[in-house]
Parts: sequence; structure tokens; C-alpha cells
Amino acid sequence: MNKIIVAITGASGSIYAKLLLDSLMQMKNQFAEIGVVMSDNAKTVWQTELKNEDYKNYDVTFYSKNNFNAPFASGSAKFNIMIVAPCSMGTLGRIASGISDDLITRAADVILKERRKLILMVRETPFNLIHLKNMETITLAGGIICPAIPSFYSLPTSIECLAKTVTDRVLELAGLEINTFRWGKQL
Repeated sequence: MNKIIVAITGASGSIYAKLLLDSLMQMKNQFAEIGVVMSDNAKTVWQTELKNEDYKNYDVTFYSKNNFNAPFASGSAKFNIMIVAPCSMGTLGRIASGISDDLITRAADVILKERRKLILMVRETPFNLIHLKNMETITLAGGIICPAIPSFYSLPTSIECLAKTVTDRVLELAGLEINTFRWGKQL
């Protein structure tokens, strides 16, 4: 059974983290455990963009960004999926460089070293060469870069529906079963 880490960084795009958590709460039968870690900037950005502190209301275990005693700070805990949504370029760079200076980067390092699934929903535009090289490094190390670039062929009718095109894709990349738009088929 899956054990999932969700990391939320201070990149713009708190709606992605919210929709991802909302979806995960509806698919509890697909995982045994979920742990969430948020950076301080992530909390500030969430409050700025979503005008609430609803991240506190999810039925998940939250871990402090400095809690290196969290179970997923070690490969022996067998967490097998980590999603960073949204992923700031600073976090991407630290992961790509192997700098484990907080629980987010340590967990990502563990996931990569154990050859498990790391998905980074990077949120920045435009990308500079450093960003691109860091994305290449993560990809070569076995991670998946999934930019927060929504799709339009499902004809989304709200900002939430548009953002969900990205979070649904991330959940599929994680190997979870989700009822979502399929090319050539209506939901």
C-alpha cells in the first residue's frame, strides 16, 4: 500500500496544493499513510493566494520542516511516493544539488536514493538555464518533472478545473487511480 509524502513550498500556486490534498482525501483507499510538510513561505503564500488557513483542516499528519525524526526522513519507513506541489526553483536546486537542509529536501533525497517516485510540480516562468539544468539532474536521478502547466482540451470552466488538469496528471504519474478527463472521452 502506498505511503505518500506531500511537500508544499513557497512557489506561487497554492491552488495546486489544495486541489492535490482535496483529491487525496477522496482516495484514502489507495494509500496507507500520508505525511505533509510545508515550508514557512508555503503557509504565507497559501494565506495570500487562497485567503485562508484551510491547510490546517486536512486529515493528514503534518511535520515541521525541521523535523528530521519524521518517518520519511529515512528509507526504512518505506514511503514510496513524494509529490512537491508547487515546487519552488530554490527547492528544485537544493534537491538537484543533494542539499538536505530541511525535511522537504531530505525526504526528496531519500526517495531518490531508494529509487522511489519523486514528482516535482515546478512552478516558475520563464525558466533560466540553471532551472533547466537542475530539472535535467533530477530527471537523470530518476525524478519526474511535471511543470504546473495546465491543459485546455478538457474545456475547463473554472480556475479550479483548469488547475485540476495538472493535479490529476500528477496523481496519475504517482500511479494512483483517478477518474479524470481522457482524450477522446467525456467524463
